[in-house]
Amino acid sequence: MQRIIQTFCFVIAIVLATACVAPATPATSAPPADSASTDATTNATTGDTAGAPDHNLIEGCIEHFDESIDYFPEKVELTYTDGFAVDYHNSYKVITIATPWPGAESALEYVLVQCGAPAPTGYDETQLIEVPIQSIATMSTSYLPFLDRLGVIDRLVAVDDATYVNNPTVVEKANAGDIAQIGYGAGINVEQLIELSPDIVMTYGSGSPDYDAHPVLLNAGLHAVVNAEWLESSPLGRAEWGKFIALFFNKEAEAQTQFAETAQRYEELAAQATAVQDKPTVLTDSEYQGSWYVAGGKSFTAQFLADAGADYLWQDDESTGSVGLSFEAVYDVAADADYWVNIGFINSRAELEAADARYADFAAFQNDALWNNNKKQNANGGNDYYESAVAQPEVVLADLISIFHPELLPDHETVYYHQLQ
Repeated sequence: MQRIIQTFCFVIAIVLATACVAPATPATSAPPADSASTDATTNATTGDTAGAPDHNLIEGCIEHFDESIDYFPEKVELTYTDGFAVDYHNSYKVITIATPWPGAESALEYVLVQCGAPAPTGYDETQLIEVPIQSIATMSTSYLPFLDRLGVIDRLVAVDDATYVNNPTVVEKANAGDIAQIGYGAGINVEQLIELSPDIVMTYGSGSPDYDAHPVLLNAGLHAVVNAEWLESSPLGRAEWGKFIALFFNKEAEAQTQFAETAQRYEELAAQATAVQDKPTVLTDSEYQGSWYVAGGKSFTAQFLADAGADYLWQDDESTGSVGLSFEAVYDVAADADYWVNIGFINSRAELEAADARYADFAAFQNDALWNNNKKQNANGGNDYYESAVAQPEVVLADLISIFHPELLPDHETVYYHQLQ
């Protein structure tokens, strides 16, 4: 499945690189009034507490609802992403995704209602989801590391396809039949999901009926939640979508702490690397079905390279996805590039040369400066760069810095990158 998702990303990258569509405008309305009750007693995870709770309820429900009490004292604050927003009310929170997929004509909205509280009025056209959720199905490997970090991986009941999953807990449970494999896209096994009845199915949107599962899921009466993390143009922006996932489990506090540590380390590393004067030139990717899709100059890959102290040869491009070029066009610009990274499914120099003998003409090939981001793969070729790395961009950045400027991190052993031999 991961190879299918990676192929899907190639297709979508072309859309992102060529489309000229204004971002969808979030729907706005006056917040509806909460329903009322009188007793202020709540059942928090630490026991009954009179008045407002000190922590979000991560287990159980409100026993005695009081509309005047804030049941979400722990809230997320968003710093690097503008892909989603959260509006907190006392007993529910409203999530708005401005652009859920490329070319989306309207925003998506989800209302998360604290278990034990009445449903708010005024959201007739919006999915109302009771939180904290107790079960989840996922349609992308990139959601798994966040579930793991939040300590809720045990609530995962289904994945699209475990073939390319690296998370050991998920692999073990899938092999034992304890996590279902439900397929992907419009061909998802709806009947199996209805039987499993997860609280939500988290998926992605592309705008293409061939790839999108959420319309099928909604038609079946399931809660389909679109996660637009993959549209982010910065590594920290992508990682901050861990807070989006945390909202459904009321685990905002954990997500805030985890991301703060990630962002601090990332920024410290970037400050070191960007201060270096001698920045090596870098080429990315390889030819795919007759076109060479280099990372756009405003993409998260380009941001990684800039923050690692590299001179990316397409940094002046304005695309947030990929840019399709001919082999000759790439060679004209990057024949003498110092480094070549992110080289698709290639595992060795011999494989690269076998794919196209002309690759050997690049200086990076001749100088053994080929580094691919597939060091961590499972037996089926599932690349952990598209899984756990999404949640820890600081590790990816450290890898890249140790490649381009080894003197800055002399003791670092790369996690996701390896030099092609």
